[in-house]
Amino acid sequence: MTLKNKRPWGYFEVLSDAPNHKVKRIVVEQGGVLSLQRHKLRSEHWFVVSGKGIASVDGKDYSVQNGSAVDIPAKKTHRLENSSTENLVIIEVQTGEYFGEDDIERLEDKYGRV
Repeated sequence: MTLKNKRPWGYFEVLSDAPNHKVKRIVVEQGGVLSLQRHKLRSEHWFVVSGKGIASVDGKDYSVQNGSAVDIPAKKTHRLENSSTENLVIIEVQTGEYFGEDDIERLEDKYGRV
């Protein structure tokens, strides 16, 4: 059983944590939006499992839904927003040098965490 890491927008679970990658299941609840953020030491790949939302990468918005995928290179700004009435669920695959939560640089956050 994996531990649910609660956040103001929903929660995530770590599915795999290895020296060369980390995999998370991220659930963004209705109305939830992740911080506008960037990472210096890792890239991310988001695969949408269910729900609908808007992925913003480097100032460009993309509509995402079941089966969609988005790549986020290191150092690029990004955020994810749930634009539907059901949970938005993604699988996030992180690759790079470091996967700690302290590699998050928050630029904007509707929950006051900047």
